[in-house]
Amino acid sequence: MTASPHASISLIRSIEPLAAETDAWLVDIWGVMHNGVTPYAEAVTACQNFRHQGGLVLLLSNSPRTMEGVQAQLDQIGVPRNAYDVIVTSGDATRHLIEAFGSKGIFHLGPERDLGLYGGLNVQLVDAESAEAVVCSGLFDDTSETPTDYAELLSGLAQRTLPMVCANPDVRVERGGRIIYCAGALANAYEELGGDVSYAGKPFAPIYSMAEERLAALKGHPIARDRLLAIGDGVKTDIAGAVAADIAAVYVASAVHMVRGAVLDAAQLETLFPDPAARPIAAMTELRW
Repeated sequence: MTASPHASISLIRSIEPLAAETDAWLVDIWGVMHNGVTPYAEAVTACQNFRHQGGLVLLLSNSPRTMEGVQAQLDQIGVPRNAYDVIVTSGDATRHLIEAFGSKGIFHLGPERDLGLYGGLNVQLVDAESAEAVVCSGLFDDTSETPTDYAELLSGLAQRTLPMVCANPDVRVERGGRIIYCAGALANAYEELGGDVSYAGKPFAPIYSMAEERLAALKGHPIARDRLLAIGDGVKTDIAGAVAADIAAVYVASAVHMVRGAVLDAAQLETLFPDPAARPIAAMTELRW
């Protein structure tokens, strides 16, 4: 299966017909498998059915946590382990970029729950005033803050020309029906101030290369890209990244891009994907078998 630039986007209710044309799925987690609080039962069933017929499911997440941290979160939320084979995260890819900082003092911009990102790495975490580099995993308190609250901090960091690694390129996600800001929103604001930002996750190439390596290890040989299918709700991350990697994609509508109550139809898809060369092959309201 290959991406089809310039083609119209098919509205589908079932992923099953596409399953027969693929060997592995790259499935986004937050927005497709769960909403941060509750699993999506239909999505879980779809992944279980695909695996039952021999397919591989790789959960590809822009979470700043490592694979182990995300798996623990999935266990807590209630996404069963038999719904997937392996997890690859932006956090995993970020660790390689952090190592490139060497002995530089790193300011961690993000909540304490993401400190596991540095586990096993020989790094020195310091405060913002002493930092020589920045790793951004999110807002300190995404339940109450917005990027506006970080204007002064980011301006000061940018004036000192500190390099930043963004551990989660997502700008916003839905958590239990509420939209919250992610590290990507702060990284975007930092770039607007002239800051230098390196991104580890979707839509950038390194995380797709890592995903393909993991799938090849599971399969015993590389899987051709025309036998892969990406499934996600992020227009500029999941879909744009897959299309750039020449992987066919299916868009799953979520509150991140859809106005609440809006109907997923041809007109809505035209608004979401105005560039014919960056479109998914299909769209659906939820991942369903």
